[in-house]
Amino acid sequence: MEKIVILTGAGISAESGLGTFRDEGGLWAQHRIEDVATPEGFARDPALVHGFYNARRAQAAKAQPNAAHKALARLQRHWPREVVIVTQNVDSLHEAGGAENVIHMHGTLSGALCGACAHRWTAPPEMSVDEPCPACAAPTARPDVVWFGEMPYHMDAIYDHLSGAAIFAAIGTSGQVYPAAAFVHDASMSGARTVELNLDPSTGVSSFDEVILGPATETVPRWVDGLLGRY
Repeated sequence: MEKIVILTGAGISAESGLGTFRDEGGLWAQHRIEDVATPEGFARDPALVHGFYNARRAQAAKAQPNAAHKALARLQRHWPREVVIVTQNVDSLHEAGGAENVIHMHGTLSGALCGACAHRWTAPPEMSVDEPCPACAAPTARPDVVWFGEMPYHMDAIYDHLSGAAIFAAIGTSGQVYPAAAFVHDASMSGARTVELNLDPSTGVSSFDEVILGPATETVPRWVDGLLGRY
């Protein structure tokens, strides 16, 4: 049986009410990415950034996993081999939908990180500029998320999984953010069959062996049913 590696992006959570930074409405539309999602933006105005992520944290806390999240959890439970979910999303909807051992390459809204000693802890609902680190007491807390210009987390483990994948799927990704946009090439080089499931074709759609277009809540359960129906 084949190992499956799945990359998910903002498109899988959009139907749960969590907008992407390309949406015309919502939180992202009210700010420039450079101001709220870069180390430089945080250095210029940490209060603005904390306020933005406090709002995102509150929004994510109200969201519920949708049929796509639940379908991937079902695939994990019933597929005879390993199913690895790598997500660019900072929400916890995969876990809420029943998935296990999800690799959050861009961190999570539920985490806090000390800029002084790199200690990590569970973020409170609201963080502030003077938030003290529980380990060193420095007032340098930030959201434990990967901003533009920073290296994503767990890359060695992700590349190991890609090298052993027989099937690679990208779900709800734009194909514009690297290194994740190149995962299809890494998987293909290792012999994986590749599939994109997306509302609209991504920037890298031509790199996939198969493309399935439509809402994630419809396409992902159907794709999972097809895989499980083979065995």
